[in-house]
Amino acid sequence: MDRQDCLTPPLPSPRRFGAVNWLGLWTLTMKEVRRFLKVYFQTIIAPVVTTLLFLAIFVLAIGRATMQVAGVPFADFLAPGLIMMAMTQNAFANTSSSLIISKVQGNIVDVLMPPLSALEQTAAFALGGVARGLVVGIVVGIVMAWFVNLKPVQPALIVYHAVMASLMLSLLGMVAGIWADKFDHMAAVTNFIVTPLSFLSGSFYTIDRLPDGFHLLALANPFFYMIDGFRAGFIGHADGSLATGALVVAGANLALAAVAYRMFRTGYKLKA
Repeated sequence: MDRQDCLTPPLPSPRRFGAVNWLGLWTLTMKEVRRFLKVYFQTIIAPVVTTLLFLAIFVLAIGRATMQVAGVPFADFLAPGLIMMAMTQNAFANTSSSLIISKVQGNIVDVLMPPLSALEQTAAFALGGVARGLVVGIVVGIVMAWFVNLKPVQPALIVYHAVMASLMLSLLGMVAGIWADKFDHMAAVTNFIVTPLSFLSGSFYTIDRLPDGFHLLALANPFFYMIDGFRAGFIGHADGSLATGALVVAGANLALAAVAYRMFRTGYKLKA
């Protein structure tokens, strides 16, 4: 054997992964989690302040001390809707901002180059968004409990809709972040899709008071079901069918997950 061959170290063999690259999945997920925890004043504290302002404005302007909605004081009815709005808006912001910033700055390659499948990339970004939504929801709920009566009546409903709603907006944020070419596109999605669907979903009112036409439109809004089910977990009253709502939310998540996965799989607007 040649002396030079003896001195040359052997080339490393490719690292083998199982059916799922658990280490890569965990690493990308934690990268997304640490990303929002690093600026907690903006990503956690700010939503708490905004939500409390909404609560104060609506209660002072509309909710008189004796006013009741769905058999509970107006503030108790309003609080779960505000918590859900804070969760979903932050879940959407986490994934959409992460992807659009990476694309604009040109470092999206750092996500595409590692040995992660399209399914693993989709799951990691989605879990990061869900984590932010749940953290914001828990913190907002704890603070809001000082001002309103937040007693879980059906904890299973609360947990299910909190997780599924955060997942829905996290996936929607991924789709929007991949589709958008610039921040103006992202603002359009936020202003013309996310915000209207959130505000017209019964967050601040019961849809039983709407005229027939608008009532049907509300029932066609998937955001209504995630807020209605979440609120029912606190006050024991739902404006719609809880079973139907659970299926609608699950179906919307499956559809959005399929779209996000396809985008990563094909490299749509991700690869030059």
